[in-house]
Amino acid sequence: MSAALSALSGLRVLEIPGPYGQYAGKLLADQGAEVVLVEPPGGAATRRAAPYVADEPGPDTSLAFAYYNANKRSIVLDLDAEEGRVAFRALAASYDVVLDGSGVVGNLDALGLGYDQLSALRPELVMTVVTPFGTDGPYADHQATDLVLMALGGLLGLGGYADGIPTRAYGDQALLAAAQFAAVGTMLAVLQAERTGRGQLVDVSAQEAVVMAHENAVQWYALEHVDRRRNGGEARQAAVGVYPCRDGHVYLLAKGLGVFWDELVGWLEAEGVEGAASLRDPKWKDDAYNSSDEGKAEFATIFGRFAMNRTKAELYEAAKRARLPLCPVNTPADLIAGPQLAARGYFVDVPHPPTGRTLRMPGTPFTLSACPRAETVPAPSPGAHTADVVGPLTLGAQS
Repeated sequence: MSAALSALSGLRVLEIPGPYGQYAGKLLADQGAEVVLVEPPGGAATRRAAPYVADEPGPDTSLAFAYYNANKRSIVLDLDAEEGRVAFRALAASYDVVLDGSGVVGNLDALGLGYDQLSALRPELVMTVVTPFGTDGPYADHQATDLVLMALGGLLGLGGYADGIPTRAYGDQALLAAAQFAAVGTMLAVLQAERTGRGQLVDVSAQEAVVMAHENAVQWYALEHVDRRRNGGEARQAAVGVYPCRDGHVYLLAKGLGVFWDELVGWLEAEGVEGAASLRDPKWKDDAYNSSDEGKAEFATIFGRFAMNRTKAELYEAAKRARLPLCPVNTPADLIAGPQLAARGYFVDVPHPPTGRTLRMPGTPFTLSACPRAETVPAPSPGAHTADVVGPLTLGAQS
């Protein structure tokens, strides 16, 4: 990345690789920070994480690793050996941030590389530790998966179909949420260190990050004494929910806010939809009828006569003209082909040297007017930058 254009140029980060912190490191690296993976001999375990290029498992084919570690550098140090720990301390004395994404409380402390030990060498050092439940409290030593964190964070119960079991969203969303907060917390601590000359420990709990994502569930209970339930795939009432169309589904919200029903009926009447006029019956103003199985089924039949003959795009454009809240339910292919993201250059093409392929990846979801986006550099091979980064330091095992 071009140092002259990068917002975080000059910020130096040592990252202990792991699923809890790798996205935080990526967020910093994408803005120009020098983020160095400190990998063990044989490479980080995250190099073997699914999914894989061409569905072929291997240490060089992980799509997840290629995405989360683009723009980073890699060194190999054996931190279980004294020589490796000596080298790590020497590096930490000249870096701004140590990011531990292993997810293990006390991971570096057990090696004599914890915050207290390293800050004695560099008082302005910021250390960010991302773990399932934080570094203290009764759950501090508990291990967890993304599924466990979604459940204990309270969000799992809102995911899935109304008549099914709770369903976890794909992609380790709890870990990603923790990593986002880790990046924010790290930058706050860096700014404070620049002002005061004193760093600090940033302690990130993935469970707490999930709790922050409850949307309006808490307000529903506080204001209406209603415990929100999952309703994926189910219309909450007539004209509120997901409806099929010719090439997929759309989401319609034309009753729940109480202000769009007449516009919806007028639209369907203008399109000559059979049965549209019956939607002017006073019974449709009764929320009890709208929420009943009979009412929802009757509306779905009428709307289906219209929607099943039109595509998502056609319905979306027509609804905008009618000033109705309707949107397409996009697939991943729809997002990639969509004109808005293309116009902003959101997706980037990144070479993948191990396979000779080019991978299309999401870019940053924001732009900086004075710092144009730079070319994304592929994720490094294990230890590719050991000689450059470590220099003359005495090392233990390395490659």
